This record gives sequence, structure tokens and C-alpha cells, in this order.
Amino acid sequence: MKQVVVHPERCVGCMQCMAACAVAHSRTKQLHTAIMEAPLPKSRVHVGVGLYGEGFPNRCRHCNPAPCMLACLSGAIFRDSEMETVMINPDTCINCASCAMACPYGVIRFHEDWVAPPGKTIAAKCDNCDERRAQGLIPACVEVCKSDALTYEEMADAMKKKTDEIARSVSAEATAESAVPASLALLAAAKKAQLATYDS
Repeated sequence: MKQVVVHPERCVGCMQCMAACAVAHSRTKQLHTAIMEAPLPKSRVHVGVGLYGEGFPNRCRHCNPAPCMLACLSGAIFRDSEMETVMINPDTCINCASCAMACPYGVIRFHEDWVAPPGKTIAAKCDNCDERRAQGLIPACVEVCKSDALTYEEMADAMKKKTDEIARSVSAEATAESAVPASLALLAAAKKAQLATYDS
């Protein structure tokens, strides 16, 4: 089954994934109207900043077993067995934050959401864009990511690509240029320049 795979070394910190995620989880599903909704839709993917200013797209890994699901006192967190997605039922969430304390990735947030009863703060996290996938679309964060920091693929394929990439980079014939995909060469150069600035 396809999953969203995070490639942090490719992230440029543009935060387009956050904007797309918020719109995908809005009532109207359109940017120009979503920004006027109440409550304001919020992203379920969170771009953090690394030691040298590099971006890191952090999102739910839909762990199995899921610590958040095991910690949920009200049973609001469950796994959709068909899509292998860990979901939160907004009607039964009691906003106790046990899930957030159990989550090793810090991806669960608490806010009002249009799918919850009015005025109720609930736990919210990535749902793998289940609505979009039901329509045959890919997750919104992946669709807008131009640097391929977020991809939608079979995990076995993603791991093979990563193994092949590492193998090529340590080959005797590898050069600094061939070790980095052409599309990432500019980003790699910028990050090296940042490192040199911090080291001096």
C-alpha cells in the first residue's frame, strides 16, 4: 500500500505542504474561501527548522502499533484497516492530551475543527488525506511538494531507491556531483555554504 514518505534532505522549507494540508482539511477545499472560514483550518503537517536553517516536514507516521492509539483513554483513536491510517473520531475525543504525550514524533495538535462539534477543541493529526484518496487523488502535501521531500509510493520501492542512492554515492567511481541527484544539486550547494558560514 502506498504511503507518504518523507525525504528531509530535500526539504527547502517553503511550507507549501502546510498550506495545501490546511486547505485540504477545510470545509470549502478552496484557498480563497478557506482563509475566511471559522474555525480557521490548520495544517496536519508541520515544517520544523533544523540546526542550519534547513526545513523538516514532520507528519504522522501512522505507526503500527500506534502509541497514540494505545494511550487514548476514550477510544477516539482507531486504525482504518482498509487504508492503514490512524484516525481520530472528533465526537469521542475528550481533549485529554494522552495521545500527544505518547506520540514520539510530536505531530498531534489541539484546536477547533469544522468536523467537530462547534466550540469543541479536539486532537488533530494527519489522516493521510483519506477524503482525497477516496476520490483517487494523492495526499495534498505530496501534490504540492516541488522538491520531492514528500513522495507517495510503496515503502518497499522507497527503501530500494534509498539503498541504490546510497550504494551509488559510495561507489569507487562516484564523484561529488553524481552522488547528488541533479534536481538537488543547488539545494546541496546552498546547505554546504550555510555549513561553511556556521563553521567559520
